[in-house]
Amino acid sequence: MYSIGIIITAILLSGYCLLILQYRKWLLRLPLFQVDKKSTGPSTHFSIIIPARNEEANILDCLSSVLQQQYPSALFEVIVINDHSTDQTESIIRNMQQAHSNLQLLNLKDHLQGKQLNAYKKKAIELAIAQSQGNWIVTTDADCHVSPDWLKYLNAFICEQQPVFVAAPVMFTNNGSLISVFQLLDFMSLQGITAASVSAGYHTMCNGANIAYKKEVFYEVGQFRGIDQIASGDDMLLMYKIKQKYPNRLGYLYCHESIVTTAPMQDWKSFFNQRIRWASKADKYGDKSIFWVLALVYALNTALLVLLLMSPFVENGFTNWLVLVIVKTLIELSFMIPIARFYQQTRALIWFPVMQPFHIIYTVFAGWLGKFGTYQWKGRTVK
Repeated sequence: MYSIGIIITAILLSGYCLLILQYRKWLLRLPLFQVDKKSTGPSTHFSIIIPARNEEANILDCLSSVLQQQYPSALFEVIVINDHSTDQTESIIRNMQQAHSNLQLLNLKDHLQGKQLNAYKKKAIELAIAQSQGNWIVTTDADCHVSPDWLKYLNAFICEQQPVFVAAPVMFTNNGSLISVFQLLDFMSLQGITAASVSAGYHTMCNGANIAYKKEVFYEVGQFRGIDQIASGDDMLLMYKIKQKYPNRLGYLYCHESIVTTAPMQDWKSFFNQRIRWASKADKYGDKSIFWVLALVYALNTALLVLLLMSPFVENGFTNWLVLVIVKTLIELSFMIPIARFYQQTRALIWFPVMQPFHIIYTVFAGWLGKFGTYQWKGRTVK
């Protein structure tokens, strides 16, 4: 039984390593986007949409960064959708409205009439888009921070590349704690795969904290119809719908000025709830290439966990397991190094080998609970 397990794990690891090396190849081909001084000036009219639920600790900093863009205020508006907040989120936004005429506030509860949903965020975004004036929709989260040149670079990319959907980088801040570094490394790998695969036209991956799309295209693909019962997926599931209609007009904005930052989860419970929420949509992807990659990753980590549990009862069991994990770690590091350089987080890589056992365990349990369990998010229990 153990010998069969070793063979299966080795086969899975071989396929996984080839996949990671392919991602690395795509990533190294991706040039940093730079604004051409001769390019068209500000011309895109943006509607920035920010769903917010109980974000009194973050909304002020978020909106301050968004509203202080080096971009004409006449060419962008900010629409915050208050999703049943029970704290001071709404009053903070109303105070900011007095100084910013391009800041709007919508209350989701005024439009639901007490109706219960499973996907409040999607409904909030649909409501905001219906009220928007811009021809391009940009979404971010209420706990995020953007650079002053965020819209400037997005406008330049749109004018130069003529996409209908743009994914852009997101990254966690790092306070040096164990949970912070763990999340940073985990998320950095996801962002690297996103940059590599989207630029290569392979996956439809993105993060709703930093995406943009043409408003008319959102309506062309039927908004969130067909995916509106899934709690998450306002980003990747929508991206796939758009790719079906415009397969060659998705882009990835790869530059430092476009990075959106957000704080990691503050405790392990919140972290697991977030990752279970992400895992819950794994079998909902229309893009089956993502599903099979996730299946491979899950199968490999499950196999490694099983071998680890069996190792005390088999001669050289732990040594065999360690060799497999070292191979996995070295291949992943070859991919992580250029990503860490882009995000200026190379020092964090010293913790990467140490985090491997924890990452294997978390991947297995988060994936299982994402499929068969429930999670808590923003004070709501979601199946």
